[in-house]
Amino acid sequence: MKEEKKKREHTFKKIKQVVSYADQVTALVEKRKLKKITGVKTKELLLWLTVVEVYVDEACKEKVTFKMGTGLSESFDMSAFELLE
Repeated sequence: MKEEKKKREHTFKKIKQVVSYADQVTALVEKRKLKKITGVKTKELLLWLTVVEVYVDEACKEKVTFKMGTGLSESFDMSAFELLE
């Protein structure tokens, strides 16, 4: 029997960003940084881009920056990722 891998999608409503998570997600963890991420993609227009790094810069602790495999990066306010009650 072949095991199906299930991905999950989530929309961060405050920033209107769709993210897809593979069945298995990996990353190296450092202080304020996840790098060499695998299994995470974000939708930009009609393209799915691989997220390779997520970090919070020491100079701007209110922003979270996502770096894609293409070299592009995008920053968002930390509040966009707060859990809603």
